[in-house]
Amino acid sequence: MAANGQEEVFRDINGKEQRPLKPESVLIFYWHDCPICNSYAQEIDRLCEAHTNFSFFIVEVDPDFTRAAALKHAKDFALRPPVLLDSGHRLVRIAGATVTPEAVVFGKNKCVLYRGRIDNLYPNLSQRRAEATEHDLADALDAIASGKPIKAQWPAMGCLIQ
Repeated sequence: MAANGQEEVFRDINGKEQRPLKPESVLIFYWHDCPICNSYAQEIDRLCEAHTNFSFFIVEVDPDFTRAAALKHAKDFALRPPVLLDSGHRLVRIAGATVTPEAVVFGKNKCVLYRGRIDNLYPNLSQRRAEATEHDLADALDAIASGKPIKAQWPAMGCLIQ
């Protein structure tokens, strides 16, 4: 929460006010040039559709990425969640994100409930499976929604946030 007791407000690339640090927010840290990130665009949309009780946000971390470029990228990759530009890495620091794509799920009082990979599609930077066999973020969201403990949190595989 902000110093005045209100949730922190950020503007997305369309100028709309967003509250990405509220409970049950899912931040996907994203680098527009990262091929691993871009390969997850459809999966992110599927997660949004399947987990409607959560608020999803794409957090673009490239400090030089412009609003116009972000609008084009979001359109080109059909990104559904609101896109936030985090050129100063404020959200990166709050969430403790280190790579893209990395998912962070917040609970009450900015408590991080999950931080890690979306799934195991990429066992390492140079290898991609035909399809994911473990769906870590979806499993974590299901556990959170049902009040159960999260089974595992594996580090994300992708481009380092610099």
